[in-house]
Amino acid sequence: MTRWQLLQGDVLIGELDEYGCEHPFFLAHFTPGSGWETVRPLFESWAAYRGPDPEGFGFVAPIEPLRDVGLTLAAIGGRQPPLHLFKDCVVRIDGPEARLRYSTM
Repeated sequence: MTRWQLLQGDVLIGELDEYGCEHPFFLAHFTPGSGWETVRPLFESWAAYRGPDPEGFGFVAPIEPLRDVGLTLAAIGGRQPPLHLFKDCVVRIDGPEARLRYSTM
């Protein structure tokens, strides 16, 4: 399984350590980094989003602020370039757990 660093520029937001799969998502343990507090409320807002979404667009409001902060996901020891959140992958963090879906691998 892959280990990842969630970054905002050079600032470590946290690390994700994959441990399983629940198709189409990879499951990971999340460990906060030094920059976590700057984005924690944004991830909490998205994690709290629930409810009917008949048109499939209700999730957009909580992820727009996350998309705008320019987060990337880099594989630790990986040779591929970093993935850009909401362009190349999606990461949803809820406490110590994360769900990851990427399409360029």
